Amino acid sequence: MNANDSDISPDARAAFGSGTVSARWLAGLDRVERSKVADPLIRTMQRGIRALPLGGAREVLRGRPLGHPLHPVLVQVPIGCWLSAAVMDAMPAGQRAATTLTAVGLAGVAPAAITGWVDWADLPPEQARVGLVHAATNVAAVAMFAASLTARLRHHPAKARLWSLGGLAAVGVTGALGGHVAYRRAVGAWPAA
Repeated sequence: MNANDSDISPDARAAFGSGTVSARWLAGLDRVERSKVADPLIRTMQRGIRALPLGGAREVLRGRPLGHPLHPVLVQVPIGCWLSAAVMDAMPAGQRAATTLTAVGLAGVAPAAITGWVDWADLPPEQARVGLVHAATNVAAVAMFAASLTARLRHHPAKARLWSLGGLAAVGVTGALGGHVAYRRAVGAWPAA
């Protein structure tokens, strides 16, 4: 994807310059934020999530007792496990540990996803659009780590490592998307350099 100067927001251009990878990334995110294609789906999903009869659990899931969202705390479990699994894959005797870490990371996905969806349901349209891409990228990452775990359990370590590396790449992208949503929510725009 080639971004020209008109695709890059003034904030991104001021902070990073128009030709940098960062500026191109932000230009892509700006396009996602402005695209209204998924808005009917987003509105329906947000209403559905807000209508869930969660009672007081909703505030816990949103992290009110902590004073900040719970989702960023909970995502550390899958991310940490999967990164650690990749390190163990590099060790001669690390296969069992890598398998265990991959499985624990997958088990940690549900709580992180639930809190993320509860937070997402209250986002304004621009952030919800990027948040939906974040969720889709999470699905891709989880699918790759599930494939990695399956390969590990079937004693195909080379396939397991490849799926794990693909999953880590997806985790990096989805983390950047989630960070973008959180930062935009906190300050509203990227600061000028």
